[in-house]
Amino acid sequence: MSDDAKAAKELVETLKDGERGFADAAEKLRDSDHPEWAETLQRLSGQRAGFHREIVALGHEYGDDVDESGSAAAALHRGWISLKDALTGDDTSGVLKAAATGEDHAVSEYEKALELDLSSGFREVVTRQHAAVVAGRDEVKALGAAG
Repeated sequence: MSDDAKAAKELVETLKDGERGFADAAEKLRDSDHPEWAETLQRLSGQRAGFHREIVALGHEYGDDVDESGSAAAALHRGWISLKDALTGDDTSGVLKAAATGEDHAVSEYEKALELDLSSGFREVVTRQHAAVVAGRDEVKALGAAG
């Protein structure tokens, strides 16, 4: 398996987690004291969905199916898993902290991907998406600090 395919599979799983995590967090915050935060999280969920589709489309161009589900073991280490606990309560800061933790994990996955021997076209996409994920993580952390 090429480094592109390896990186793509990990990033697709991470992006799917982020998409779901942000959507769940947005739903939780919709009726909070800061419904505008829900809009931000929903926007980030949509961004992650777009990034996921972009990587899957690139994989198809190379003949790789990178949209397979990861292993159960891989699911255990994902940063967004902690969001489930935060969503059971009404603590807005807990939801934002869990989202930031998930985004820390996403940034880490992008940085691991960038350490691989990626093709130039795929590296450009990963580099661009990495910058946007870092910006999203920082935006979520700023919301948490404002809360």
